[in-house]
Amino acid sequence: MTVLVAASLFFAVRTSVAVAGGDDAAAKYKFQEMPIALPPGYDSQHMNTVRKVNPAYQKIRSWISSVGAGIAINDLVGHGKADGMCIVDTRTDKVVVTYTPTAAKEDRFTPFVLDASPLPMDHAMAPTGCAPGDFNGDGRMDLLVSYWGRTPVVFMAKDSATTLSPDAYVPREVVPSESPDGAYHGPRWNTDAVYIGDLDGSGHPSVVVGNYFRDSDVLDPQGLDNVGMNDSLSNSKNAGGDHVLRWTGASVGDKPTVSFVEEKEAIPYHASTGWTLAISGADLTGDDLPEMYIADDFGHDHLLYNRSTPGHIKYTEATGKRTPTTPKSFVLGKGSFKGMGIDFADVDHNGRFDMMVSNITVDWGLEESNFLWMNKARNEADMARKLAAGEAPFTQEAQQHGVAWTGWGWDTKMADFLNNGELSILQATGFVKGKIDRWPWLQEMAMTNDDLLSNPAMWPHVQPGDDIAGDDILGFYARTESGKYANISKQLGLDVKIPSRALATGDTTGTGTLDFAVARQWGPPAFYANQAPDRGQYLGLRLYRPAAGSGQGAGKGIANIGAPAYGATVKVTTSAGTQVSQLDGGGGHSGFRSFDVHFGLGSDHGPATVELSWRDADGGRHRTTQKLTPGTHTFMLTDTAQEVANR
Repeated sequence: MTVLVAASLFFAVRTSVAVAGGDDAAAKYKFQEMPIALPPGYDSQHMNTVRKVNPAYQKIRSWISSVGAGIAINDLVGHGKADGMCIVDTRTDKVVVTYTPTAAKEDRFTPFVLDASPLPMDHAMAPTGCAPGDFNGDGRMDLLVSYWGRTPVVFMAKDSATTLSPDAYVPREVVPSESPDGAYHGPRWNTDAVYIGDLDGSGHPSVVVGNYFRDSDVLDPQGLDNVGMNDSLSNSKNAGGDHVLRWTGASVGDKPTVSFVEEKEAIPYHASTGWTLAISGADLTGDDLPEMYIADDFGHDHLLYNRSTPGHIKYTEATGKRTPTTPKSFVLGKGSFKGMGIDFADVDHNGRFDMMVSNITVDWGLEESNFLWMNKARNEADMARKLAAGEAPFTQEAQQHGVAWTGWGWDTKMADFLNNGELSILQATGFVKGKIDRWPWLQEMAMTNDDLLSNPAMWPHVQPGDDIAGDDILGFYARTESGKYANISKQLGLDVKIPSRALATGDTTGTGTLDFAVARQWGPPAFYANQAPDRGQYLGLRLYRPAAGSGQGAGKGIANIGAPAYGATVKVTTSAGTQVSQLDGGGGHSGFRSFDVHFGLGSDHGPATVELSWRDADGGRHRTTQKLTPGTHTFMLTDTAQEVANR
């Protein structure tokens, strides 16, 4: 007992020690919170604080109500700037389309709520995410909305739309279902994560949907007793799991469509039945196909190697190797932690993607560790060989880098807010806000026999008024002079004690300055404008493929000059080293960054060597190297990379 207590005190103390140099690092940053424009009269309506749930969940309704807020930043109006927003607000269970507070006057419109009618909707559904994307390749940004209680809906932009409004979109089912009586009869998916990317190298965006609860009446107060909970705290496999939807066709015009088919064997079965909270991807091997990381609650995460060919999606799993000094949960794919968020980026600027994963890391609560998986492959070819053999060459170094312990983590995003070549790490945190600390009950549940866990009646009460990590604040990690990260959230005034869920970043002003937005659970969303006093040089890339329909209407109305070049990867080399980034189609928990590919160059004013790698609209692979000066550059990617004028 003495040893256990000493160990607990050791880890609790370790989390509370400030990293030296945090104040100096914080002095370089500055953010201003700005009000977000909402639809007329929006704030005067009733604001919910908890969900109506299946009767079997009534005594844990605050736990069931702990997710659903989402946020995205992207170029919705087609003018070349990422100054549009899509927000999922749990207070109203509505999806709001608006503009960033920094948006130019010509990019502003009357904010509105997306309406899915005439598609069947009912009281047992609630939106959980809004992912921008161009699903028919016409250069207009569509919006894919996920839900608890139904399959996703994609709101497709009309050809004739000249401004953003409810009438600018046509809602389409992502998974077709029949409705002869106007009611919903499709599967009751309960989605908490969506990843969008060109998975098969066909030149078109496919969709991976990560579900949490199994298909059931989670949000129906009159629903069947068909619900359940996880059957283990460390290796649960009884969830809704993951569905891979391959793009099969689309049409443009005022009645645009898109179609998908489910690839049921795309992911190994053992890796597709977990309680998924986040999914993201990046090309780790240089073949212009994205690998995927699936972050699962209550069990193993999964790194999946992409073996797809055009028209056929196929992944296999790769896991880490354990050494005598490696804790079991620090072996990639073998951990028992609670995967809540995932992002890919080049942390140590060596031209290879690393991965940041959020877990639960609460002092005197559940003291796990975040994961910072550092890429140890010699190069892309070495990575390909190892992944093909089932080995994931990553080591877990969160503690060494100072990002191991934040709180009850959720979405995470990495970005260079100072344009100095160093990434900051954002992390949403917090669980259930209340006045009565229920950690003792949760600790008792953690000691419960796994055979009892799947029954909601065996769980401790978590109801309005109860609190579990409700005062956690947003994590903002900045690199200090020592090279280690420090959480400087308090110094930056980001310490709002409202549980947050999703994060989005983007260059909303077109000046090479990244801002960010936060979705809060049962609280208003927030937008933070970057006002750092001394930012370095930057390189911003806007990467497009020619729009479908021979480019008719390109650059007019809400149409951009082309469609986003999903999967395009960029390496930038300067005297300071090499960085890699990508056009990220979307991923993580429920936050989606813009399609800008952004690099900070610090004090480097000379031309940078830029290597572009992409697939064209027919799936053909291309690569080119160019010298580019700092600033924003726009490219049209066909069989060549042609620089065009910025909009």
